[in-house]
Amino acid sequence: MASHKVIAIGEPHTSSRRLYIHRDGHPISPFHDIPLVANNEQAIYNMVVEIPRWTNAKVEIATGEKFNPLKQDIKKGKLRYVRNCFPYKGYIWNYGCLPQTWEDPTSVHPDTNARGDNDPIDVCEIGEEIGYPGQVKQVKILGVMALLDEGETDWKLLAIDVRDPLASKLNDIEDVEKHLPGLIAATRHWFKVYKMPDGKPANQFAFNGECKNRAYATHVINETHEAWLRLIQGKIPAKADTHDINVVNTSIVDSPYRVVNPEFTLKSVIITDPESSAGIPQEKEERERGDSKWYYIRSNL
Repeated sequence: MASHKVIAIGEPHTSSRRLYIHRDGHPISPFHDIPLVANNEQAIYNMVVEIPRWTNAKVEIATGEKFNPLKQDIKKGKLRYVRNCFPYKGYIWNYGCLPQTWEDPTSVHPDTNARGDNDPIDVCEIGEEIGYPGQVKQVKILGVMALLDEGETDWKLLAIDVRDPLASKLNDIEDVEKHLPGLIAATRHWFKVYKMPDGKPANQFAFNGECKNRAYATHVINETHEAWLRLIQGKIPAKADTHDINVVNTSIVDSPYRVVNPEFTLKSVIITDPESSAGIPQEKEERERGDSKWYYIRSNL
């Protein structure tokens, strides 16, 4: 597939920081313009990395902004960082999403009895390489958990980079437990407790916290892709009481929101090499700006 460049504007760890994705010299939307499927025959998907493993800054695709750059989330006027909940440091996987998916907030899922969370579907990539924000990885899907986050369905896919040394051995969720024992339980526990240091209750799960298999995960991906198609084709309004999505794109032929040769000027840019394993440099260790404390959650969860 075409190579992508990450263009950064604004200072790191500020509310003005944005990471734009460019392809062939033009801005694209990582939400809408990167194909969901990288290889249909081999069932390989594209994943957009938002948060590298071991980091704390809550970076996500800005679904409401033109071309949907990556930005750091803000809560109560402050940049958001996840806490270090014992025994974890930041995020314990490369965290991101699948493009061209949408968890529809207008629809209640029959298996969770909760509406979608209005975002692309989340991915926890469990390979050994640490990614970088804006990186597009090709991944194999292994399973899915259904987090119920403040009353919304928030699917969490487990996947592995196809280039990872373990990728050939991991084909379904039982393989994860066989080759990486404890990782599924750690993932479940991480999502349960990660908001508790901020005074919120433990998160809950559908299916009693069970991680469903690859077949079920693929079904969920297809559902979220179909919801995105309805959105991008204008069959669901882009703005309603439940959501406000910027649907500008450069590649969806049957989308009324498509733009050709967009004029979009970015100033003070830093262009990073997407092939570099270093990716966007971590200009300062997050602990200088975020919360380096380790929170021991005294709960039997």
